[in-house]
Amino acid sequence: MRKPSLGQHFLIDPTVLQRIVEAGEINELDTVVEVGPGKGVLTRELVARAKSVMAIEIDSTLARNLSGELNNPTNLTVLCEDARTYGFDTDSSLSESYKVVANLPYYAASLIVRRFLESAIKPSLMVVTLQKEVAEAMVAKPGRMSILSVGTQFFGIPRIVCTVMPSAFRPSPRVTSAVVRIDVRSRPAVNVTNIVDFFAVVHAGFAAPRKQIRNSLALGIGFSASEAEQLLTAAGIDHQRRPSTLCIFEWAHLYHTYLDRQTGI
Repeated sequence: MRKPSLGQHFLIDPTVLQRIVEAGEINELDTVVEVGPGKGVLTRELVARAKSVMAIEIDSTLARNLSGELNNPTNLTVLCEDARTYGFDTDSSLSESYKVVANLPYYAASLIVRRFLESAIKPSLMVVTLQKEVAEAMVAKPGRMSILSVGTQFFGIPRIVCTVMPSAFRPSPRVTSAVVRIDVRSRPAVNVTNIVDFFAVVHAGFAAPRKQIRNSLALGIGFSASEAEQLLTAAGIDHQRRPSTLCIFEWAHLYHTYLDRQTGI
């Protein structure tokens, strides 16, 4: 029985299923993590191609029945866990070359993607289905950037594989979805001294995203407007721009400029 509180929408469209599998480029050497396998429509395709599949399912009934529904494949491990909190970093079964292929629950999609990208043992590739608006934010260019854009592009190279209409699921969601492929970088897009501190500056810069970067940054860091303007000038950034117009390299330069000022260099 479907549990609405878990945001369950089960994929039924074979064309979309094929696009997901093709985007994952799965072969017999791959370890694949699937989050939210549900009734196993995608899982069936994964176990037919991959060396091993770890399926993370929060619904205890679906988790208990999944392996049996697929005739108990020997390369499938089903865990009844919440992917938002599961300790992927400490799971010894995951190699440094694993992939994530999943139809993610809308309510937790951004957090789950971020957890994998920020993990000490990152996947080499992610192919995820999520809300179209979230997908568009991930792949956004300067002018439409957000914290999600910077975060995704810092760790990976995202692209939209295809758009997925509500009719591809049962029950149909109220939103259009998209399949996103993220090729995870072996090292971040920009070199920063401390990733946590870098994103603290990014979050500060987006404190008031519709305002000029000077005012937004001042609000986020706790500077006066004039102090924020001086920092931006030192970083070579026009203080009248909006935060959404900065590219990831400008955020890195702003971070380093801020760091230099804080350390008195």
